[in-house]
Amino acid sequence: MRYGWMWIALAGWCLTPEGAQAQWIERPGEGWVQVSVYHHDTRRRFDESGNEERLFNEGGRSITTSVFVTAAGGLVRGVDVWVQAPYHRLQFNDVAEDRESTGVGDVRVHVRLGPELFGVRSPVPVAVRAGVKLATGKYTRDSEVIPLAEGQRDWEVMLELGHSFWPRPLYLSGWFGYRWRETNRQAVHKPGNEWFGFGTFGGQTAGFQWKLSLDVLFGRTPEFLGLPLRSARRRLVQFMPSVGHAVGPGVVEVGGRFPLSGRNLPAGPSFVVGYFFKWGV
Repeated sequence: MRYGWMWIALAGWCLTPEGAQAQWIERPGEGWVQVSVYHHDTRRRFDESGNEERLFNEGGRSITTSVFVTAAGGLVRGVDVWVQAPYHRLQFNDVAEDRESTGVGDVRVHVRLGPELFGVRSPVPVAVRAGVKLATGKYTRDSEVIPLAEGQRDWEVMLELGHSFWPRPLYLSGWFGYRWRETNRQAVHKPGNEWFGFGTFGGQTAGFQWKLSLDVLFGRTPEFLGLPLRSARRRLVQFMPSVGHAVGPGVVEVGGRFPLSGRNLPAGPSFVVGYFFKWGV
């Protein structure tokens, strides 16, 4: 599999829930929808030592364009559900040939529990979220075809916290959690489990909403053919600023992702534009 592991990274590294709204559990009959377009065009990657270098093959270029539809809705007081479905267009071009795959990726489903479920009022927003990444996207072992997914289920749990500085229009929010990754039996490959975290400081100024966020991912040792391979561990730390403005019933948000360090993942900045609106309010 000359390119296989690389395609797994390209398809999987952006499938994280950082686009979700944090900590404030949606009330029954209320919720929100966010549609985001993600674009990453790079000729660079982080190698197994964390150094940035050119992609494999002379003139290698990776282009990822993905549409994420994310929705959340309150079920009962203190419980809401969160669903994210992606659609990808993945390309890799080099001197040998141009390759492209398009289609649906892996869907994520989460359930979030807050203290209100137990009749407790917390002085700060807090929640526990648990969910699964389903193996809904197409996976292939063909070294000349880019898979749209990673080929296995992931299970994850996280603790979410937040704080509002009201009446000042500022807030802090974030989460940290752990991801258990099942074995891809078709590839005889078990990706390493992962610690992950996300934090954001945001506010509103002159009618514009802004956020400064940090996203971190630290993977444990994966196994190939039953053998551990420490050099294949994944790591990514990226800075994510964004700005939004009210348009119609929702908010248009434009932002970027700028990797600060990494390992065994693509390098280079990426860009996101999205539209967020609430329903049932």
